[in-house]
Amino acid sequence: MTNRIGNKNVAQLRGKQERKETKEANRAREATKRAEARAKYRNAVKGQPLTASA
Repeated sequence: MTNRIGNKNVAQLRGKQERKETKEANRAREATKRAEARAKYRNAVKGQPLTASA
């Protein structure tokens, strides 16, 4: 899971605001990755391999 301090995980010691910011950053990063993947396959023809022109 995460690193530990004694019997607790580091994540348990983080503040509420820090956890919220981390989640928002992760969501933004994931949305960017999804958008790039969608753009990559947007005009692809189903069942045909991608061309290496891009």
